[in-house]
Amino acid sequence: MASPQRISFTGSKGEKLAARLDLPAGQVRAYALFAHCFTCSKDIFAASRVASELSKRGIAVLRFDFTGLGQSDGDFGNTDFSSNVGDILQAVDYLRQNYEAPRVLVGHSLGGAAVLAAAGSISELKAVATIGAPAHADHVIHNFAADVSEIEASGEANVSLAGRTFKIRKSFLDDLRGQNLLDRVAKMRKALLVLHAPLDDTVSIENAREIFEAAKHPKSFLSLDDADHLLRGREHAEYAATVIAAWAGRFIDPEPPETSDEAVEVTVSETGGGKFQQAIKSGRHRMLADEPADFGGLDSGPGPYDFLSIGLGACTSMTIRMYADRKNIPLDRVSVEVFHGKIHAKDCSDCTEDVISGQGRIDRFERQITLEGDLDEAQRERLLEIADRCPVHRTLERASAIVTKLK
Repeated sequence: MASPQRISFTGSKGEKLAARLDLPAGQVRAYALFAHCFTCSKDIFAASRVASELSKRGIAVLRFDFTGLGQSDGDFGNTDFSSNVGDILQAVDYLRQNYEAPRVLVGHSLGGAAVLAAAGSISELKAVATIGAPAHADHVIHNFAADVSEIEASGEANVSLAGRTFKIRKSFLDDLRGQNLLDRVAKMRKALLVLHAPLDDTVSIENAREIFEAAKHPKSFLSLDDADHLLRGREHAEYAATVIAAWAGRFIDPEPPETSDEAVEVTVSETGGGKFQQAIKSGRHRMLADEPADFGGLDSGPGPYDFLSIGLGACTSMTIRMYADRKNIPLDRVSVEVFHGKIHAKDCSDCTEDVISGQGRIDRFERQITLEGDLDEAQRERLLEIADRCPVHRTLERASAIVTKLK
């Protein structure tokens, strides 16, 4: 899995919601969205395990904190089930605008009910998986049943949930009671996987039966055996994550990418997260660019000059590998470190005369190449020479034409 990207987007209440995008190490096959359980956060163990397993299979996962929870802004007391569904749709829209819409939704507990409610509104969606989800949104009221009378009488009350205090308002109760979740399940027409533990004492297994019976095919059920509601046991969380990842793969395999002799189009656009964060699209690949925190950025991705260095380093390594394989040179592994800085041309002792001539300050890229394997000195020297044949190296050394048009 690649380094996670910390991002934010605007939720249904207009507040900034904290999110994390877990990207695969290689090509992204599809995007998924994970919705956490009632009063939990995006960093709960079950969420991290599911995200890890999906990313291993090429599925990028966005998980976020609902309004007023975790690291997100807002007052939890002003939220309800409908706003949670709205937060999910806002997250979907963020992915749609900056990457691509999710083809998989995963929801845990009340988050599972929320993704079931949202699924029918997402045209690009292919599959939904729920973990310990209630069949009725108002099931969550049992978590603070002793406080319901006070909420009804006074309009609100502070209730204790999982060792923390939350303000619950009567509008929250009314919204829960007004939901018809099973009707939405029957109409969503997406592939469904219901995961539930028979011994779940928070949301009974009967809820899984109701959801499964309401859904249309294709649908599947997986028993989580003796797991608890929060999947606190590592083996249970990993089992659920592995099954979800394997199951989801059946519905998201993309069409083979079209081949073209034309130049690859790269699109860079602001995400709205932080001051400088940019979403990058290159073919089927998605990534972020940003500036370090010292420069006012979120440090959520490489900077522009970092990408230049990445291109030079990757091209150098690939060029050396291609030559070594073609010439049967016993190269086990090559790695390239790239250092970039700006210096005065006259101080560049290892620059060629045409680079130095007439220049003031110039960009200097230094490559430090490590060659592993049973290589003799002549082979090492030859591979070092081949590094200079890297196409990106040559592009950086010679002038390029850059044409700018207003679109």
